[in-house]
Amino acid sequence: MGLSPAVPTGSDTGPDTGPSTALLTDQYELTMLQAALADGTAHRRAVFEVFARRLPHGRRYGVVAGTGRLLDALERFRFDEETIAFLRKREIVDDATADWLRDHRFRGNIWGYAEGECYFPGSPILVVEGTFAEAVLLETLALSILNHDSAIASAASRMTAAAGSRPIVEMGSRRTHESAAVAAARAAYVAGFASTSNLAAGHCYDLPTGGTSAHAFTLLHDSEEDAFAAQVAALGVGTTLLVDTYGVREAVRTAVEVAGPGLGAVRIDSGDLAVLAHDVRAELDALGATDTRILVSGDLDEYAIAGLVAAPVDRYGVGTALVVGSGYPTAELVYKLVARSVGTEPDSPLEGVAKLSTGKPTHKGRKWAHRRLEDGTAVAEVVSTHPEHVGDGGRPLLIPLVAEGKIVGREPITAARERHLRSRAELPPTALKLSRGEPVLPTTYDNTEHTGNTGYTGHSGQPEHSEQLEQTGHTRREGGAR
Repeated sequence: MGLSPAVPTGSDTGPDTGPSTALLTDQYELTMLQAALADGTAHRRAVFEVFARRLPHGRRYGVVAGTGRLLDALERFRFDEETIAFLRKREIVDDATADWLRDHRFRGNIWGYAEGECYFPGSPILVVEGTFAEAVLLETLALSILNHDSAIASAASRMTAAAGSRPIVEMGSRRTHESAAVAAARAAYVAGFASTSNLAAGHCYDLPTGGTSAHAFTLLHDSEEDAFAAQVAALGVGTTLLVDTYGVREAVRTAVEVAGPGLGAVRIDSGDLAVLAHDVRAELDALGATDTRILVSGDLDEYAIAGLVAAPVDRYGVGTALVVGSGYPTAELVYKLVARSVGTEPDSPLEGVAKLSTGKPTHKGRKWAHRRLEDGTAVAEVVSTHPEHVGDGGRPLLIPLVAEGKIVGREPITAARERHLRSRAELPPTALKLSRGEPVLPTTYDNTEHTGNTGYTGHSGQPEHSEQLEQTGHTRREGGAR
């Protein structure tokens, strides 16, 4: 067994047969498992949920990404003999726990927000139901994938919204861990990026790829003209020539002289991009290269892209800002127990449980969620312990991903990409503002005791009232005080 990277090597449309993901976890999950197996509570049914207590400061919405990667990783979550030997050698687990792990397969159920869907504070973007033993083991695996990919997709969505119809190329591989680069390219594509420079991402997920040359290629040659001629000879006149190694205006003239007016594109990677884009466009037009496109790159983020909206730019290249989530490299999602059975029998009823920790409260009970719409525009995120409380004008958000251990929620990445565009489009227009603001939708909790046959009640067994998160998502309103 080789330790798998956090990025699977398979596609989003079928099973992955790569190495085990079982050690992509924290030790305390195995120590909890050992203690729970010893006292019998490991076999209690349990429900865990993944949610964000708040969005990154000033953000107006988040984007769910990584679901397809999580399903691939779950399928490879196996404790093989090499893994067991490591755990026993380190005395992390005892013999009884090792025996349980050896035969372990997740046989529970998982629901989640579909990949590409927008989310808000308190949105139950993943719901995991199984025994405590099997569900608790998935905490780190789920969070490491969803936190990274959702952070990247959330930043990417802001960038594509700022870019409008202009495509964005993902080119951040050299600014992050090699496995994170592949995951980031995938997440960016979900949120609307047009292509990636990362060939591993293209291979794993069938993403469009692109790239031509760096400054090193120009510096290799005795002159810029020689460099351009070599590139055009090898790649054709439709290639993109990098024109800021020396003087931009001179390089543009040389590029058109070498390739002719049918030159595909030029790239500007430094300087005042807005000013240079206007100058380059005027020079290209004067030389008859009216169809030659302009690509700009160089430390771009959503704010820089918005600042170029009036410039004659045809395409953007984004690297560093994308792979670090534009300042927020994690979505700060958490994985919390919200319900567990009162006994170990299969038909033992579930009851809601919740933390009261200062600054980290949770809401008890298994949740369902829908987005309330008015005239096609989203107005609220409604989270309820009642599966039937969708109501008129509501769009259900949770879909089955795993049923009795079988993965049922796989889909092509293009489906997630299309879904994101639809989900973002139904948000109020203020969602697309780049200025700091509150989450564009309030999250409302309807925690009235459910009297149906699901077995979920409040921990006290008493009815609970509806409550609404403040739009910051930082806390809930209780008697007007925080």
